[in-house]
Order: sequence, then structure tokens, then C-alpha cells
Amino acid sequence: MSGNFFNGQNPSDEWLAALFGGRQAGRSDGNGNGGARPPRHPSLPEFKIGRPGPLAITLIVLVALVAVLLFASRYWTEILWFNQTGYQRVIWTEWGSKAALFVFGLVVVTLLLMLNMRIAYHNRMKIDASSVSAARYRESVERWGKVLGIGLPIVLGIISGLNLLPYWRTVLMALFGKSFGENDALFGIDISFFTFRLPLIDLLLSFVVGVMFLATLVALVMYYVFGAIQISPRLRVLRPARIHLGILLAVLSLLVGFRYFLDRFTLVYATNTPTDGAMYTDVHAVMNSKLILAVIALLIAALFIFAAFRGAWYLPVAGIGVMLISALIIGVGYPYVIQRFQVDPNERALESPYIQRNIDATLTAYGLDDLEYQNYTAETKASAGQLRNDSESTSQIRLLDPEIVSPTVKQMQQSRPYYTFPDQLAVDRYTLEDTDGREEKRDTVIAVREINLAGLSAGQQNWVNRHTVYTHGFGVVAAYGNKQTSNGLPAYWEQSIPSTGEMGEYEPRVYFSQNSPSYSIVGGDAKSGGNELDYPDDTKASGQVNYTFQGDGGPNVGNVWNKLLYAIKFQSTDLFFSNQINPKSQILYDRDPKLRVAKVAPYLTLDNKVYPAVVDSDGNPKTPKRLVWIVDAYTTSDAYPYSQHVDLTTATADSRTTGGYNFFTAQNVNYMRNSVKAVVDAYDGSVTLYEWDTKDPVLKTWQSVYPGQVKPLSEISGDLMGHLRYPEDLFKVQRSLLANYHVTDAAQFYTGGDQWKLSEDPTAAGDVTGQTTALQPPYYLTMQMPDQESAEFSLTSVFIPGGESKRAAMAGFLAVDSETGNEPGKVRADYGKLRLIALPSSTTVPGPGQVQNSFNSNATVNKELNLQDQQGSKVLRGNLLTLPVGGGLLYVQPVYVQSTGTTSYPQLRSVLVAFGDQVGFAPTLEEALNQVFGGDSAAQTDEMADSGQKSGASGLSKSASKAAAKSGSSAAAANAALTDALARAQKAIADSDSAMKAGDWAAYGEAQKALDKAIADALAAQ
Repeated sequence: MSGNFFNGQNPSDEWLAALFGGRQAGRSDGNGNGGARPPRHPSLPEFKIGRPGPLAITLIVLVALVAVLLFASRYWTEILWFNQTGYQRVIWTEWGSKAALFVFGLVVVTLLLMLNMRIAYHNRMKIDASSVSAARYRESVERWGKVLGIGLPIVLGIISGLNLLPYWRTVLMALFGKSFGENDALFGIDISFFTFRLPLIDLLLSFVVGVMFLATLVALVMYYVFGAIQISPRLRVLRPARIHLGILLAVLSLLVGFRYFLDRFTLVYATNTPTDGAMYTDVHAVMNSKLILAVIALLIAALFIFAAFRGAWYLPVAGIGVMLISALIIGVGYPYVIQRFQVDPNERALESPYIQRNIDATLTAYGLDDLEYQNYTAETKASAGQLRNDSESTSQIRLLDPEIVSPTVKQMQQSRPYYTFPDQLAVDRYTLEDTDGREEKRDTVIAVREINLAGLSAGQQNWVNRHTVYTHGFGVVAAYGNKQTSNGLPAYWEQSIPSTGEMGEYEPRVYFSQNSPSYSIVGGDAKSGGNELDYPDDTKASGQVNYTFQGDGGPNVGNVWNKLLYAIKFQSTDLFFSNQINPKSQILYDRDPKLRVAKVAPYLTLDNKVYPAVVDSDGNPKTPKRLVWIVDAYTTSDAYPYSQHVDLTTATADSRTTGGYNFFTAQNVNYMRNSVKAVVDAYDGSVTLYEWDTKDPVLKTWQSVYPGQVKPLSEISGDLMGHLRYPEDLFKVQRSLLANYHVTDAAQFYTGGDQWKLSEDPTAAGDVTGQTTALQPPYYLTMQMPDQESAEFSLTSVFIPGGESKRAAMAGFLAVDSETGNEPGKVRADYGKLRLIALPSSTTVPGPGQVQNSFNSNATVNKELNLQDQQGSKVLRGNLLTLPVGGGLLYVQPVYVQSTGTTSYPQLRSVLVAFGDQVGFAPTLEEALNQVFGGDSAAQTDEMADSGQKSGASGLSKSASKAAAKSGSSAAAANAALTDALARAQKAIADSDSAMKAGDWAAYGEAQKALDKAIADALAAQ
């Protein structure tokens, strides 16, 4: 029976032959019917599929309908979203690119596999199966011949096509890549070849190698199954199979040779030691070895061709052996010998030219090549009048810690539990007119009052409230960064709901924010008064003002089709059946500003921080200002020749963020530019991208892909320009590099004797031992660097000596000019100027950790803070700021106190100051500075929010002193006064809690005043 398989009597051979295009060599039946179908093989079962019944047809239709709806709910809603935002070209370009890559992978793999399977089947052994090694497998293969012959190539093609989808950006960058106008240091080729084209060449080569390997493997298996290759009793390969396999192996060898040749170019951006890029061994050994191996691979390809036609298989087999031995000796051994016996003993001299290439490329790739570096011999002795010439810096010292005061802002400005403020407030600056009509620039801590659905009570947690009533936040609060009220609270210049203050008229409604609901249904007829809660108003009978969204913020859900798709998308039957939805209704979703920017610009890496600003974005002073979110966006690459790679998650992590990029195109980069400033309108969610780096070739490449998507710099209004700033994550990456790359001489860089590291944050919470490894974050503040003409809004960071030493003295101070100016379409000349001052290694200027230790160990400070850190209150140390003033470095740290009750919030109670070894501690910054600088620092602090408050703050201490004096000058009298003050403070805290729960704000205010006086009396009595 088995002999019929090879005598043309098996029907499986006929449809296999038809499948692969061959003609079945069947036997004639004696009547001239040579092609007649012989009887079915008895071992093959007969399968019959009947006509489907009504139930089956119904199920098929339902399944198809569900599949269509699920598909549409995912993809058609995306089309609606992009059409509404005006960025529909983005989604079609991405989908089109992915579709082209999928079809390319599917077609190439499927056709190549089917072609090689057809050739292999055509070259099968057509003799009795008794001499075929794999005869027992052939019946199974023939039984499933159609499935394997067509299905296997298609399945593998689908998998290959899907694997290509993530590389759509790589393809577009290669097709549209612009020149850098600079050549790499090794090959002399334009850098665009490495950043744009080489990744695509590498991708295609890897793909083709994989396809050819699959084709060779499939052909080999088929030859074995169909007898063209036999391994028993000895290896035997039919000539057609030998030719076919020989050609496939020759092509694979050619591809391997090309891979070796291509690897030479990738060395210039490879991760390496002591620095990234091609080092001495790479240039003098690895590159040559790869070239030799490429030539050997070409020779082996020729041997495979020769063996294919002449049958001398021992030659290519020997060639493969030579290749393996050569790969070990030439590819591994030779570079090792060069590195171990030539480079290691002379590493400094031999590697210096390549380290210098790395230094130069790294500084260029990260925008550090214009760094202003100077040595700074800092004063450590303080004397009277020393800060007289630093009034611009001292008057803007930020006393509000944006993280610590968040609970205070929430308590005082939240208004209702369904509003909230972020845990970290933003630092900005605003130019406003003072009482004399003159413009003044204010360092500001600003926060947006966002909607908070978690604040709704259990009875309010229903679909209507969550998605149609509580739809948006309302307004901002803005406080002076350098001022506080007499009772230690933020001094607001814009507050309340509705907003009152000096901000001017602006659109306060916040429909788009990081805390917005997953989706809201808004819009409709405004004449009805609206269903949305706008803001609470106790003068209204309903207790609130209603509103109807009037913008264009989301796709329409007024028709049944869209409503059905979004009901499926958000898995909500309420959305589909709700009568709250009308023909004009819109659905707002994807409301996080970073998410919106990431969707419309999928080629950008986004900064972790998003900050708000109230701006005149259109340049028309007659129209109300807009509340917007500003997102800094980066173009990156990981293939810039010789530049050092940086892990973004690690480089951007500090005590106030864990780093962790949620919106990125690359994680490990060696080129980074702040090329785009993105602005998201908080009312309608519209996204506007502005070109920021006009010379960046990566951005120019994407502008070619998406023409007109990014607006030119010239369209930025003057008011918006005044709120843009130097991005925090870019600065973090730059400071992490400058810990080593402040040394620009290769030989000195190699020795590492002047390496620095970033200071740990001494105010961060530590582990059980009290130790912390979290880095100190950079700080925005207005300050003036040495040789800088004026104090400007800046971003700063400090360095301490590197290595394993525990010495934590100050080693360097870095600041970048973050002031953009306020001219429309024009960036201020000094914006982005990086200034680094380096202190001598023998310096005695303490670092942040040492200063914090001095604060904590100071007898006076320790005693007073311990007093406040008990009896129902807790001391919180604010950010430790560093300023280069008075010819040295000044440290300033605000100290907050909060009760431990349920309604506790921090209040600024005192300020710590250090200069050299001198420490000051007082209720106000001015008093603390005077303590350090001989009784009169001559500094201008401007720290109280209104006239008379400064004396009022001092007056609290004076009145407390008088109260203590009346009790007597003895220790017993002082202790009695202290006990009385603490008791009154505890009662005031309890009264505050009771008043808060009762909603009696007048009583609450009186209790707070009593608490302030009790704490002041306690300090004086102590």
C-alpha cells in the first residue's frame, strides 16, 4: 500500500502538485485517462461538510456583527478623536505605515516560503518509499498538505508582518531623514546616515536573514520528509535538492558577510568602556576582524555555489569550520590580545583620542557645548552688609516649597471635596503691574483647581454625576513664591472660586487635566442653563451655578452609531441609554495633557512635568486669557556617533519623582533636544505644537513627515513666551552627564580624579536607618550667577565630590538661564545658557548634606524644632535652596509646622540660613540673614505680603517675650509660661478641628489665630 504514494496513486500527491504548480505523474487507466483520480486512500477519512442551518447562520452573523462592533469601537473612535483634534494625518500616517510594513512582511515571507516549498516538492524523491528515511512522516504531511502548504507560510508571514509594526518610525525617519551637516569622527560620513538610515538597513538585514533562515529550514525539512535527503544507511542528497539548498546557504552566507560589514558602522555608537563609541581596540582590531570575517563569508558563499553544482560538500563544510574558528580567533581572540597586552598597559595614551571624540560628541549631542565654566573661590566668612549687592537674588528667595504647601492650599482653597489640587504645585513667574503702574516680575507658585470625583460621597457616586454633572475643575490659585502672611500661610494674589485677584479675565473652566474623569458627556443647548456643575455659589437657592460646555472638545455622540461605539469602548450601558445625551453632545476623553500630546506627536519624548499658565495665547489683549498646560517635548536618538548613552528613567529620578517615562519613543538615548513646546488648552483640549529648536535635524525630519503640524516659533505670543521655561528633565540629564563631562580633557577625564556626583536630598525620607539615596531635585528660582548681568529665572543643581568618599563638601554649582523673555516669536538671547562654577578641591564650603546636618545638630535650632515637633504638631523641613550670593554660597530652608489633627496643614513658621559655618534661625528670612551676617545682612527680602506684617510677625515674638517676662525671669516662671502656651496651642488645635467639622469658618479663623499666638508664646517662653 505504501508503494502507491510514489507511483502517482495517492490523491494527496495530486492536490499537492496542483498547489505547488507541478503536474502529477499519475498512471494511465488503460483508457487514455492518465489524469483520472484514483480511489481515495483507505487510510484517509472522508470529511463532508453539510450546508449550515438557520441557527448556525444566525450565530455566524452575530459573531461577525460583534467583531465589527468591537473593531469599530476601538479604531473608528480613534478616527473620530483625531478628526476632532485636527490631527487626522497622524493616525492615517501611522496606520498606513504599519499596514505597509505588515503587507511587506506578509507578502515577502509567504511568497518566499511558498516558492521554496514548491521547489522542494518539485524536487522530491519519486521512487518507492521503502528507501525513504522519513517515509513514516510522509502520510501525515500529505494528509495536511493544503494546510501546511498554504497555511504555514501565511501564518509565518503574519507573524513576521506583526513583528515589523513597531518599526514604522524607523522607516519614516530613513525615508525623510535630513542631513545633520556634520560628519562622524571615524568614517567621515554625515551623522544622518547613522541616526536615520543605518537603523533601517539593520532592520531589513535582520528581517531578510530571518526569512532566508526560515526558507532554508522549511526546504530542508521537506526534502527529508519527501526523501530527497536520506540519512540512513548513509547521507544521500539528490542533485536538485543539493542545488536548491546550496543556493539558499550561499545567500545566507552573503547576508552574514554583509552583517559583519555593517557591524563596523554600528561600533561608533556602541556601548563601551571607558566611554561609548569605537575605542582603540574597536578601530584597530574589531573593525579589521569584521572585515576579514565578511570576506570569509563571501568565500563560503562561493563554496556553497560550487558544492551545489559539483557535489563537493566538504568544501563549504570546511569553510564553515574555518568561519567558526576565525570568529573565535579573529573576532574574539585577536581583539582580546590587543586589549589585554597593548591597550590595558597603555590605556590612557591609546584611548585618549577616542575618549576625546566621546567628550566632544556628548557635549554636542546634549547641548552642552556652550557651557560657561569658571572656577569659584567661595567666601566662607560672613560679615555685615555682605549681601548689599545681591538684592535681586535675595528679594526673590522662594520660601514656599511647592510640595509641602500643597496640603495648605487644599485646605484653604479647595472649597469643596469634589475639587483638588496636585500634590506638587508648579513654579512660574508672572509680570504684572504694581500699585504705581510699574511692571514687576513675580516668582509664583501656581496650582489648578481640578475636579476630583473621589471626593464625592457614596450617595453621589452614580453615572449621571460622574459623567455629566461633575465634568470640570475651576480656576487657579497663585501665591507669591517669596512671601507669606503673618500666620505663615501662602500669600495669594489670585484665589477663591470664582477667581479673584490680579490675574485678569481668563477662561477658568478646566475640562482637560491630569486628574480629569476618564470621560464626560458635555455640550448641548446653553439656554436650558446646563446640567454641569460650574462652581458652588451659596447665594443661589441650588447652591451652585450650572453651565453647558461651549467649545469643541470631543467627538459628537448625538447619533446612535457613535453612542453605541463609545458605550462599547467605555463598557457602559448608561452611556447608550441615558437621556442626558442630546444631538449636540460631545464626549471628552484622553484628557491628560501629556497623553494628548503623545497621541498627536508619537515621535516625541515628553517631560515628566506638565505645568499650567494663564496666558494671552493669541496675542490679542482684548480677548480673555486662556488657562493652558505646557508640555516640554524632546526629539531623541540612540545612534549619535560617539555620544554617551543615558537611561532616561535613571537620569530623571530624584526624591520628588521616580522618573519612569510613560510617554517616550526611546528609553536609552545619546542625543536629546528640547525641540517642541506643546500647549494644551485646559478648556477645549486643543493641542498646539510650536517649533522650539529651529536647527534640530530630527525635528526637521518629522516636519517632512507631517508638514504643517508644528507651528513656527514666530507664532508664539509674547505672553505665552514669558511662561515657557527650560525643561526639567533635559536639565536632569545634562547635570547627570556634567558630573563627569565638566572635564573636557581626555587624559584628565580618564584618570577620573575630578569626578563629581549629585547630592542626595537631605530632606527626603530615608529607610529604617535614616539613610536616603534619592537625589536632590533641581529647583526653579530667580538668582544671579557670578558674572551674570542680572538675576533671572533659573533652574539650579549642586554637585559634591565623586567616588566612594563620604566627603560631602560642595564641588560645583550648576544653573541654566530659564528666562525666555516676553517678545512674540523671539527667544531671549541668554535663554538656555548653562553656567557651571567649580569650587577648589580644598574648599571648605559645605554641601547640602553637611548643611542639613549643621541645622539638625545646632543646639538652638534642635531645641526649638523639638519643641514644635511635639504636643500635637509636626515639623516639616522645606527644600534646601542654594544661591551664589555674597561671594559665597548661601543656603536657605523654610521650616513648616503642622498639627497632627485630621485637618492639619503646614504653616511656615521659621527660616534656616547657612553661609560657611554660620547658621541663622528666625521666624523671618530677614532676621535669619541678619543673625548670620553680623546683625545686618543688608539684604532685601520683601517676604511679607502686606505692609506692617513684617513688624507684626516680629510683634508676635515681642508680645510673647513680654508675657514670659511678666511671669518672671526665673526658669520656673519660663517653664510655667511654656506649659501654659502649649496647653493653649493644644486647645486651639482641638477648636480648629471642631470648627472645621461644623463648617463654622469664623470660629475656625479665631482658633487659628489663637494657635498662632500660643506657638509664638511657646517659642518666646522657651
